[in-house]
Amino acid sequence: MNLRLWEDGMDQFIELPYGGPGAGFPVSALIAHMRRTGAGYIIQGQQNCILEEHTKPHSLDVWLRHNYTERKDTRQAVNQVVKALVATGYFEVACLPCPDSGRQCKAVRLVSAELS
Repeated sequence: MNLRLWEDGMDQFIELPYGGPGAGFPVSALIAHMRRTGAGYIIQGQQNCILEEHTKPHSLDVWLRHNYTERKDTRQAVNQVVKALVATGYFEVACLPCPDSGRQCKAVRLVSAELS
């Protein structure tokens, strides 16, 4: 599976491999979302379930399903997406507390918010 990361002006765009034709998101949108929540990170939270049964509503998986795909009942925050986020240089992978379960979970943490 190929996952494309491309630049659009000063921003970068990550395609969702299971999101359908043209599905993806700008990296700046995730950074803005993380700033709004004030957490500095977001858990991956990938689950094979329909959206209404997802148990981690504050996860990257749910955020992507709500905002960037028509395939809302398909897992979107797959490992390839996390790797693409890390490849931008703005994020790193960490094990951090899940805001929904309280357990330590795989997350992407913002390390640089300067889009250049």
